[in-house]
Amino acid sequence: MNSLRLGLGDAREVIAGGLFLSFATLGVVLASDYPLGSAMRMGAGYFPLLVSAALGVLGVALLLRGLTVRVEAQAGGTLFSWRPGLLVSGSILAFAWLLPSLGLALATLLMTVLSGLARRQARVGELALLGLALGVFSVLVFAYGLGLNLPVLPT
Repeated sequence: MNSLRLGLGDAREVIAGGLFLSFATLGVVLASDYPLGSAMRMGAGYFPLLVSAALGVLGVALLLRGLTVRVEAQAGGTLFSWRPGLLVSGSILAFAWLLPSLGLALATLLMTVLSGLARRQARVGELALLGLALGVFSVLVFAYGLGLNLPVLPT
């Protein structure tokens, strides 16, 4: 049975939008201390400002979406689920910890699989393929394209 929820549409989206806006504001403030430069000659603050602006736009979109009135099939639910929070946070920590020893490709693969398991209907095969593609992409972009000094494969 459908139920009409008035007022706060989805508290999780409102909280996420507020957090995104907070981080975007902090990013803009921190980036303003660095020279911006131009699109052809980017300064140190150019990219952080662009990322912060994109994060702010996403935050506004989530905030507005969370404040709308909507008809939902199921009312209720929890504000925070432990499984996704722990798996996504753990995958980021595992990436940072495993990067020096496993290399960028395998650390990205493992991070993708671990964070993907946060979804209850996750398929490990699909996550492995996605992780493999993201691992190859990250090696091509960050190690070879940008020339960052990152280990590519296990040492």
